[in-house]
Amino acid sequence: MNDFYLLLGPEGALADRALAKLLAELKGEKAEITTVSAADAQVGEIADGLAPSLFSERRALVIKDLQDLPDESKDEITRYLSQPDPTMTLIFLHKGGVKGKALLDAIKKVNPEIVSCDAIKKEADKESFVRDLFLDSGRKATPGAIKAMVGALGTDLRELQSAVSQIALDAPAGAIDEAMVDKFHQGRIETTGFDVADATIDGNLPIALVTLRSALETGTDPVMVTSAIASSLRSLAKVSGTNKGSKSFELAGELGMAPWQIDKARRQLQSWTPRGIANAVEAIAKADADVKGASSDPVFALEKALATIAAARAQR
Repeated sequence: MNDFYLLLGPEGALADRALAKLLAELKGEKAEITTVSAADAQVGEIADGLAPSLFSERRALVIKDLQDLPDESKDEITRYLSQPDPTMTLIFLHKGGVKGKALLDAIKKVNPEIVSCDAIKKEADKESFVRDLFLDSGRKATPGAIKAMVGALGTDLRELQSAVSQIALDAPAGAIDEAMVDKFHQGRIETTGFDVADATIDGNLPIALVTLRSALETGTDPVMVTSAIASSLRSLAKVSGTNKGSKSFELAGELGMAPWQIDKARRQLQSWTPRGIANAVEAIAKADADVKGASSDPVFALEKALATIAAARAQR
């Protein structure tokens, strides 16, 4: 393996897949693996992870969310870059953007193997991603099955990952075809929590309620609906505090969002005020508690929350 890897870009599903492959290879080499979350790194923690081990000749350090690494820890990496250990593999995950760019440039100078994790937008690229996921799991899928998977879950790559993994485990031997995908998804294009969130954030209560019923009927857990709405509201709140003149790709790393998510939140924000967002957050927090057991009727609690949030959109 190389000494340095850089998984670069905002698409978490691609980074997850690339990291899983690298870790599998390292485990095959019986490497001692340490993982550090950059945002939570304490001074000296990375240096400790890079220090020689008494128990393993082969070692690896994974640093996630490198763009969030505190300034006081950055020199622990730059010092190491000048004198790397040949028994160590260092894997960086960076979401892109300008945050932490100086350190990123220093890493690029040691010629890491760069794995692009840019956001996937085109249907053809999503289908290629699903095809690769099936191959990773040791299964083959027909073009029709792949298209059906993307049609059902293509708005969320992590959901696609989970669904592919489940079908690959449960489907009978042989190529996975469209009929098998239809069976797993009740022959319908699945409505997800994010579809409910989009209609609610747009203030379209009738569509939101219909979409909610469809999502629940196709197996979406109520908790996933509240989670999706909460995620959308967090995006609104994050983007609301940014400079309107900043480009979305410049903010991606700082906000931990893909550029297209930032653009979408900016469009939605045109109809929201800080007061409305605050009231919507309060409503979805209550709904989340209700669907997790505080209410005897989680569906009614969700419907009430959708009405409250849709109304909050018009508050001034």
